[in-house]
Amino acid sequence: MLDWLKHINKDHPEFWKEYLAKFSKNSKRYVILATESTGDSLEKDVITYISAFAVENDAISIKDSFETILLQYRFLHDNHLSNEYIIESRLLKLSEPEALKTFVEYLGNGIIVGHQIEKDMAMINATLERLECGKLRNEALDIAIMHRKLHEIPEDKGFSLDELSDYYKIQKPEGESVTEKAYKIALLFLKLKHKLGLK
Repeated sequence: MLDWLKHINKDHPEFWKEYLAKFSKNSKRYVILATESTGDSLEKDVITYISAFAVENDAISIKDSFETILLQYRFLHDNHLSNEYIIESRLLKLSEPEALKTFVEYLGNGIIVGHQIEKDMAMINATLERLECGKLRNEALDIAIMHRKLHEIPEDKGFSLDELSDYYKIQKPEGESVTEKAYKIALLFLKLKHKLGLK
């Protein structure tokens, strides 16, 4: 039996079983991911914001995007987001379980792309574990690793998003929102994808 079928048969939420079933086929859809969390602890911290764009056929699809505030009220207040901001914001606002369910449905079997993507995926996986799901099964690409590979730079050398943006002449956005970060990652990915000859 195929590995993905074994996982589907476990006692997981229905949305997770549907997600796993999508891996019977390969995907050419890239999902650019940026998150915001209260910290790096997988036990104590939580995700407060998720933003994602799809890239297909070498183009960013604004229509194929995902953005939500996770209603972690106690933590949002700690991060200086007021009740007024949370209530008045036009952004989608979901509880943690509903946000992860909706994001997983949006993500499907797409290839995840990000900056320091291991941290984002570790935090998402920790959240999914609380929902009695498994870990994300998507392939993941990190733009800093792509940059190192292109220029044959040692693995221990790190690059900030600003450093990469300066190197590839990506204009810095006026703000520093998670969505603007995701869009910047998308622009960098398209340049690196082309230079590395990825399909």
